[in-house]
Amino acid sequence: MRIRMMLIAVLATMSLAACHHNKTDGGTTPATSEKSLFDRLGGQDAINAVVDDFVGNVAADARINAFFANADINHLKQMLKDQICAGSGGPCKYTGKDMKTAHAGMGVKASDFDALVEDLKKSLDKFKVPAKEQGDLLAVLGPMKADIVTK
Repeated sequence: MRIRMMLIAVLATMSLAACHHNKTDGGTTPATSEKSLFDRLGGQDAINAVVDDFVGNVAADARINAFFANADINHLKQMLKDQICAGSGGPCKYTGKDMKTAHAGMGVKASDFDALVEDLKKSLDKFKVPAKEQGDLLAVLGPMKADIVTK
């Protein structure tokens, strides 16, 4: 249950990316005329594949998998997919808790957060997500650490 909340919280901050990826016609951002991160990631099918793999990585990660003991994996995956979709400028809506609230009292350590990010990067590499898109996606995670890590 705790890792589910941690994962949801980690990816909920993807919604911050929406500020940088406000769509205009053609899925571009006004400031850069670049396609949204959602489009550059490959859209919903690509996000679904990465999230499915990512959750598998976390479940197999002995550093953090104990948090998954009571998780509803299907719900977790759907929440993560919605968060990444919404946060990257896609059409989805994430309605979960903010990071501080979601992680209050959990005692998340920096090493737990870092392990989660490593597991995400492993999935992004597996699906050959280009370095720029990986960087854009992972850059959103950095500011969240302060609201998630308490130890």
